[in-house]
Amino acid sequence: MVQELVVALVAAASVGVVYVAAAAKVVKQYERGVVLRLGRLRNDVRGPGFTMVLPGIERLRKVNMQIVTMPVPAQDGITRDNVTVRVDAVIYFKVVDAASAVVEVEDYRFAVCQMAQTSLRSIIGKSDLDDLLSNREKLNQGLELMIDSPAVGWGVQIDRVEIKDVSLPETMKRSMARQAEADRERRARVINADAELQASKKLAEAAKEMSSQPAALQLRLLQTVVAVAAEKNSTLVLPFPVELLRFLERAQQPVSTEQQAQLQPQQQQSQQLQPEQQQSQQPRQQPPMTPAPAPSGPARVTRSKPLARH
Repeated sequence: MVQELVVALVAAASVGVVYVAAAAKVVKQYERGVVLRLGRLRNDVRGPGFTMVLPGIERLRKVNMQIVTMPVPAQDGITRDNVTVRVDAVIYFKVVDAASAVVEVEDYRFAVCQMAQTSLRSIIGKSDLDDLLSNREKLNQGLELMIDSPAVGWGVQIDRVEIKDVSLPETMKRSMARQAEADRERRARVINADAELQASKKLAEAAKEMSSQPAALQLRLLQTVVAVAAEKNSTLVLPFPVELLRFLERAQQPVSTEQQAQLQPQQQQSQQLQPEQQQSQQPRQQPPMTPAPAPSGPARVTRSKPLARH
């Protein structure tokens, strides 16, 4: 009798241990437990720690509340300016309502992934190529809004969406490279022309200063000779006589009064010779033609007869 009682107690203890083991659940710190009793959602969401459920009656589903990083597969599309591109992205989201994530959608991860792909294709079709390459912040915000709108009903919050890479065809890459090269060449030519303009202005100012001081030109010449001879890799020969420089200096000096008095008689003689030379150079005129003399002989005088009077 005692033996049977001991066996029954041991069996009951074993059943109790098995029941407790089946009912005991542990929810981690980053998880929340959603309890379904006979298929019906319980209002209380189990927090982190130890919890108990009724085996066979209640079912506990754990939902991860951490931020999930999900890559969006690359999507092929045509931009608004008819350029074929291949764009991929990455999305960051987390569950804020565990009950909605379990009840409202079958698999919230798959739903968010499909919504991200659809929204990415829509963004590609509405944008230009320049926007995809340079204005990604605005596109990321628009893509986040498009995904976040339906995800709110699923208990999911979209934290951030980033476009990772934009792949272009090889022909478009070569065209863009040629465009960039032409733009850089244009800017280089503009800069070079601006430098030439500034240098010409400075050279004109320098020439103006040198024209007032002839010695400055000689000093500049000597400086050029020194600059060329500094490298010591060539021989420089300047056959420029010094007498010619002195002659140029004398030519630029004002003429004295004595020299002007000496030059005046010469100028007068030259002025007198000029009319004679002009007359000698003129063609000789032929003498005027005289009328021929009348023939000689007795002149005949004819008298008219008087009219008869009636």
